[in-house]
Amino acid sequence: MRLSHILFSQGFGTRRECEHRVLAGTVHIGGRVCEDPDEEFTTEGLVFEVEGRPWPFHAKALVMLHKPAGYECSMKPRHHPSVMSLLPAPLRLRSGAGVQPVGRLDEDTTGLLLLTDDGALIHRLTSPKHHVPKVYEVTTRHAISQALVDALCSGVVLDDAPTPVRAQACERVSDHHLRMTLTEGKYHQVKRMVAAAGNRVDALHRSAIGELTLPEGLAPGQWCWAPHPWSPAVAR
Repeated sequence: MRLSHILFSQGFGTRRECEHRVLAGTVHIGGRVCEDPDEEFTTEGLVFEVEGRPWPFHAKALVMLHKPAGYECSMKPRHHPSVMSLLPAPLRLRSGAGVQPVGRLDEDTTGLLLLTDDGALIHRLTSPKHHVPKVYEVTTRHAISQALVDALCSGVVLDDAPTPVRAQACERVSDHHLRMTLTEGKYHQVKRMVAAAGNRVDALHRSAIGELTLPEGLAPGQWCWAPHPWSPAVAR
């Protein structure tokens, strides 16, 4: 792939801007200054530097963000900053469209948020038929009883649907810490389920999606590249 197109695909500006970056001598590969925008490179395993910043090539981006409270999972936020403001420009601009959140977390909910520019992956992770589990750490207002856990596992009725919804798994971690695993994505589902079972959510944190867990040491507001456990190669 041509070097200028590599930069464009990874979000380092328009095609013309990427050509100028190369011509200006700001791009390095393997410790060498690369000044020819038309030079061809194999992208597999490629790591390049732009203005001293190393960047691995990804045909499709998948990143994990530790979402802090006070941010909206929206490209056009209304009341709070967008989670997109926590990402570097290349992730927001790659291939001209950038990554987007996979599903949403409420403004006051923290934890693991995936972002990608892979449309097929977004569909797979958000479609109800795939039942991708999501794990939530729930801080409750009142002490957690076994009756609450049993109700969440057996199913509770929400006010907008007659069919009970249930947690795939639910355990009492401590008096006010509940760990729930859901495979659906209804509006405010965790909060509404806990309320329907007779308690209240004071804080909500998502710790895992499928095989991906929020890395230890990834502080609120920070992001990292994610492995792709749903790729065909991994599936085999």
